[in-house]
Amino acid sequence: MPVANTTLTPPAEGLLPIRTVSILTGVNAVTLRAWERRYSLITPQRTPKGHRLYAQKDVERINRIVELLNQGISVSHVKPLLDQVPGQAVTPTASDDGDIWKSYQDKMLAAIERFDEQSLDYAYNDALSLYPVDIVNHRLTTPLLRLLGERWKSRPTGVAEEHFFSVYLRNKLGTRIHHMNQRGNGPLLLLACLPGELHEIGLLFFALAAVNAGYRALILGANTPLPQIPLVLDKKPCAGVILSGSAKPARGVVEKELAELTSRLGIPVFVGGKTAVSHQDKLEQSGAICVGENIAAGLQLVNKTLKTLGPR
Repeated sequence: MPVANTTLTPPAEGLLPIRTVSILTGVNAVTLRAWERRYSLITPQRTPKGHRLYAQKDVERINRIVELLNQGISVSHVKPLLDQVPGQAVTPTASDDGDIWKSYQDKMLAAIERFDEQSLDYAYNDALSLYPVDIVNHRLTTPLLRLLGERWKSRPTGVAEEHFFSVYLRNKLGTRIHHMNQRGNGPLLLLACLPGELHEIGLLFFALAAVNAGYRALILGANTPLPQIPLVLDKKPCAGVILSGSAKPARGVVEKELAELTSRLGIPVFVGGKTAVSHQDKLEQSGAICVGENIAAGLQLVNKTLKTLGPR
């Protein structure tokens, strides 16, 4: 099976359509259009029918924007910094790094406390329209999930609030992944949580980043028995397996079940999440490839590994 195509054939004159640029940079098309319309960060050319076309310099500029956002700069303050030397660290001001994400978190938290899905959806969609999903995950949704998990005992409806937001995220991410799967034709990845792992939000974030990058996702979800994965692959061949965990694996999962899985399959098995950091040595001894907790870096490793293996 072929790996994700990140060297797609450009149209005439070396210009790239927005879908290709989205795959190359990891920034979805909605965000690219928002950066153009609301902040004039990029200025693509247009076809006679109005379709956007991007030159290589535009791709480099988009990558620079992402680099600045990852340093904590808000999108509204990026433009004056774009001409600085790439790779040069920028110190964000308080208004850059903190206020924008605190504002989003406050709006979403207030909506959660009212069980107001419409307001929650508006705030979350606005963040996703301006920032790549991995940045939104790192600076907004993960801290918000952590906050809800820490304070549930002190609030009369704390458990209900945490469940409400978790279900909202599952539905939101699942819908986006489903629609992108329907439109995509890239390599298929099987994604599942390790046995005993009941939290699947991190897995869904990785799946969304993967489909944004041109893959398709077959998601088995929480607490997946590893011996069943080869049976699934017999019916639905995939280019690779992505496993997620946040806790210490049960006895025998890594040493026996995971080792048997990696030796049986003819495709790479990747493990991400906190488990991939805390148990890296044991996981790698079993034959798995650890991708850590950073979604963007992990996806780059998946892409590199599959490209090295070549078509299957």
